Amino acid sequence: MGLNLLTICYLIGSVTFILGLKMLSNPASARRGNLIAASGMLIAIIGTIFLYEDNGNKLGNYAWIFSGLIIGSIIGTLSAKKVKMTSMPEMVSLFNGTGGACAALISIVEFDHLSKELAVNNSSEYVSSIQPTVLIIVLGLIIGSVSFAGSMIAWGKLNGKVKDFSFTGQNILNLILLAVALSAGAYLVINPTHSFLLYGILALALAYGVMFVMPIGGADMPVVISLLNSFTGVAAACGGFLYHNQVMITGGILVGAAGTLLTILMCKAMNRSLKNVLIGSFGGSAAAGSASKEHGAYKEISLSDAAMVMSYANKVMIVPGYGLAVAQAQHACHELEKVLNEKGVDVKYAIHPVAGRMPGHMNVLLAEADVSYEKLLEMEQANDEFKTTDVVLILGANDVVNPAAKNDPASPIYGMPILEVELAKNIIVNKRSMKPGYAGIENALFSRPKTSMLFGDAKKVLQDLLTEIKNV
Repeated sequence: MGLNLLTICYLIGSVTFILGLKMLSNPASARRGNLIAASGMLIAIIGTIFLYEDNGNKLGNYAWIFSGLIIGSIIGTLSAKKVKMTSMPEMVSLFNGTGGACAALISIVEFDHLSKELAVNNSSEYVSSIQPTVLIIVLGLIIGSVSFAGSMIAWGKLNGKVKDFSFTGQNILNLILLAVALSAGAYLVINPTHSFLLYGILALALAYGVMFVMPIGGADMPVVISLLNSFTGVAAACGGFLYHNQVMITGGILVGAAGTLLTILMCKAMNRSLKNVLIGSFGGSAAAGSASKEHGAYKEISLSDAAMVMSYANKVMIVPGYGLAVAQAQHACHELEKVLNEKGVDVKYAIHPVAGRMPGHMNVLLAEADVSYEKLLEMEQANDEFKTTDVVLILGANDVVNPAAKNDPASPIYGMPILEVELAKNIIVNKRSMKPGYAGIENALFSRPKTSMLFGDAKKVLQDLLTEIKNV
């Protein structure tokens, strides 16, 4: 009876995961979808703790289980509540890394159990029977370790504690590390009695995870985060196969598939292959040489002039970027939108797929300020509307509006689809300074005739702009 109830719990969990993922595809239902999926996971966890039986034996160790759940819940809740929107990508990397570490630890623990059984029964028949299990263990260990190490490096890069690092022949070294880890894993599957190899594989996988993320430039971090997320999902699915746990398998496959599809979509949005992302070092040292290029003089615009231009416009398009997130200016931006709407100005937002530091960063930021989802235009829609736009207000975005992506073959971002803001009549760019963007390259847009610079912290500039517009 307990097993039947547990199967029902797992079925409920699997269904809620699928429903939650479906609802996450729409900003209006994303919050509800997240809660539904979380509820399904809670049902699956409680069902496993109280209903799981192995040869008539319950799990036990309730003190350890609930201590871990309580400590983890407290840490997770406090971390999520305190995190700033600018630090959300770092938290995603950190949490994703812990998922990979969990999958790797499962592999280590389960192989230790197998090693003890092998010490008792070392017959060829038994070895043959456990080889599929060892294969899953090795895959979970390698993928989980790579995800953990890579996510920790990504976390360090996003918060500025880890710098880009590369050297000649690094890609070859990375391939050697991966090949040796996979070869050792294959040998361990064939000869599972050589248990010492497991820890060598662990070390190689961790080293590969570090080395493969280290040279990747900042502008590619959204793609890397998405890719590492898919790794964690696959590693979790391996754990599900080990335990014959349907809900772990379903959850892992969904995360792995969603992360892989998102990675492909992100690469498509940047007009680059995944291979180019992983070995191209886009935004790293390769881009540094472009940063010194001079693109001519720029002109500034005063707050009063900016307010006048925007107040008498028919259509204003706002392009949010990481600078908006840094300044925590999303609420002031929404206030600006409302004031302009009261004056009869049509205001919309142009969202680039890789704006910010993670997929959907700008969407989440603006949703926090209760900006209507209908006003958020994807790149293709926005590019169609720029032709009829009177004023484009760029808030902290740089690389996603850089015309070098279209007309400079020497640029590291050449070929990446951008928001074609130059089609608008007037362009106002808010930046704190003329420093290059996250990709480390200058932006020729800033010296174009249609462009005016409005320097200052985005939040203060928007608040002052609001005051001026109200007085127009």
